[in-house]
Amino acid sequence: MTQLSSPQTPLRILVTGWEGGGNVPPFIAALRGLAARGHDVRLIADDSMRAEAIAAGARFQPWTRAPNRPDRSAASCFVRDRDIADPIAAFRQWCDRIFVAPPRDYALDILDALAAEPADLMIGSDLLFGGMLAAEVSRTPLVLLAANISLSPLPGHPPFGPGFQPAGNPAEQARDAEAAAVGEALWNQALPALNAARAHFGLAPLARVLDQAARAGRCLLATSPSFDFPVARMPEHIRYVGPLLEEPSWAVTSGHHAIGIDTRPRALVSFSTTHQGQDKVLRRIVAALGQLPVSAVVTLGKALEQFAIEAPDNVRILDSASHEAILPSTQVVVTHGGHGTVLRALRHGVPLVVMPMGRDQNDNAARVEYHRVGIRLAPTASPSEIARAVQDVLADASFAEQARRMAGLLAAEGSSVDRLIAEIEAFAAGHRADKPGQAA
Repeated sequence: MTQLSSPQTPLRILVTGWEGGGNVPPFIAALRGLAARGHDVRLIADDSMRAEAIAAGARFQPWTRAPNRPDRSAASCFVRDRDIADPIAAFRQWCDRIFVAPPRDYALDILDALAAEPADLMIGSDLLFGGMLAAEVSRTPLVLLAANISLSPLPGHPPFGPGFQPAGNPAEQARDAEAAAVGEALWNQALPALNAARAHFGLAPLARVLDQAARAGRCLLATSPSFDFPVARMPEHIRYVGPLLEEPSWAVTSGHHAIGIDTRPRALVSFSTTHQGQDKVLRRIVAALGQLPVSAVVTLGKALEQFAIEAPDNVRILDSASHEAILPSTQVVVTHGGHGTVLRALRHGVPLVVMPMGRDQNDNAARVEYHRVGIRLAPTASPSEIARAVQDVLADASFAEQARRMAGLLAAEGSSVDRLIAEIEAFAAGHRADKPGQAA
């Protein structure tokens, strides 16, 4: 368990962020912890993150050239996953619109911010390549923060995306190699745009998009080694800090007071803060829960506020609610498999039924299966299949036992925020030691 020593000289930290739903709470948690520690923290990000950043103790400035999401409505989302049936096409759109292809605009905004007010170090998203580029151009030490599992597979892990289990034989190793090659090719479709931006700033071209991320001094994973697959050998620059499970500001105080007490097993249903076309899945889940002797709570989140859905008497539909308040009395969580929802459930020792719909969700579902803390279903599962999975999780005590075991492991790891702060301060101190006479 990490114990922080007395604070050293406060750092001037520039954090770069973007509005992607589940990636926001970990960054707000990091801002809050660093500001409380006494560091001077500034966030440059989408306007939708302004209020939470300021409430966390950070100063805020918006993107001006780069894409800037003004709010969290479904209409303002950069990529409408719900309208794209092919996950590869959705990923390419994210690369083209946010991750890789507009790096010059992101970099110019960041360089303006650094020119107006220098920073000792930057903390950037592992998905925002324009931020990585700006750090390299300005020679500002860079720490990447991954809101969940590692984007680049760790030694012994399957590639990110498909939701594979670790390879156990040569055929599965070949499967992983083929999938990794496909993933690499997808990233590299945006390489011309990234190299054009690098040329604009006088930098040499890269052979691979992911080589840009490899230039960061640290990559901090906001997940738990207890939840992740076993790692054959941890790369030196990559560190686990644990899940940063700050609740969204709009959910903290809402909803749960109206739920009441029920002697039946409780199911909590949560399907993303962004719109992934989950309305049809939710209807089937509600129909499934209506068949069971349970008391269910469905939280819609920002993506589906005011979503009209008929619910049986044992299912309550809420726009939002504090999951922290509901989970202590919950026996099963039904979810798309977003990292925050999964880890929050496991922190409370609650097993899951996971129906992944893309992004990191397949890989989170694979880890749920691996640790036997829940059941994975296709998002196309019928109401009867969903009902059977919920019944199986409730009836098989081993799922709850394994979830409680995971809760104990997560608790033993200590404060994720403290571990993040310790890693950032150690990185800054190491940089000062390597380059005496300069700022951190």
